[in-house]
Amino acid sequence: MTILRQPTRAGVRDAAAKVAAILPPTPLFVAEIRGVPVMFKAESLQPIGAFKIRGAWHRLTALDPDVRARGVVGFSSGNHAQGVAWAAKRLGVPAVIVMPSDAPALKREATLALGAEVVSYDRMTENRDKIAAHLAHARGATLVPPFDDPWVIEGQGSLGIEVLTQAAEMKLPDPAHVVVPCGGGGLAAGVALALPEAEVTVVEPAGWDDMCRSLETGWIEPVGDNPPPTACDSLQTLRVSPLTFDVLSRRGATGVRVSEAEVRAAQRWAARKLRLVIEPGGSVALAALLAGKVEARPDLLVVLSGGNADPAAYARVLSGDD
Repeated sequence: MTILRQPTRAGVRDAAAKVAAILPPTPLFVAEIRGVPVMFKAESLQPIGAFKIRGAWHRLTALDPDVRARGVVGFSSGNHAQGVAWAAKRLGVPAVIVMPSDAPALKREATLALGAEVVSYDRMTENRDKIAAHLAHARGATLVPPFDDPWVIEGQGSLGIEVLTQAAEMKLPDPAHVVVPCGGGGLAAGVALALPEAEVTVVEPAGWDDMCRSLETGWIEPVGDNPPPTACDSLQTLRVSPLTFDVLSRRGATGVRVSEAEVRAAQRWAARKLRLVIEPGGSVALAALLAGKVEARPDLLVVLSGGNADPAAYARVLSGDD
């Protein structure tokens, strides 16, 4: 994919204005961790259950009408799929989504219900980028990747602009440290642009820590061979993009890993203390905080990025049968 421009804070602000025109802000609230108040942003309460609606809306609305009419092609395990499908349906645009065959049924069904066509592939043996690119070329459609796109990154960053407004209204401090779930890094990069003074920490499941290792070594490190199973389907990115890595590395972002047990503990804590359903991938930032891998402080912002949990798996987590 050829990147025609870099994402900018001006683009993030433009995206925030566009998102605010069609969606109410998701809740920003405070809860105590080890006796310290911490800010939480509940993106799990978006219409599609995840932050991905932001980047999809900014990307599709940036297309010229004649280009938009030819349709869009996305690839995703489910949350970006729903974001693209939701935006496409609202704009009357044909949408095709390339999804892994092991994607949660809940996410696949929700994508289909929004009117998108779904094409399946094998996550470990087939290349979703190539499949999606071939489909886009064959149909004359626009490719809308989940993170390797400046408009998508800017759209995700609208979350940060939204938080600044909410914090001011609630007389809370501007976030000085933001902890963000990370797959390909689109959300983290967007937030880094939106909040240029804040420290940024990305969180990934153990064994799927390509962004963590890339930030530590100073160059892009793919996920290793035979990565371990993870419940965090939304964070199973095999290799981050130069675009997101560049934004985060220039900002001096750091990364931490969390275990599957820590993720489950975070889901249970969110249900019990916050009354929120958070999917595994959306729980990793909270998991890092609860595990003591991130310091609790009043100017800390924790992003709860998605709530599309598989019902059966979620019930097992809540029951402790894990």
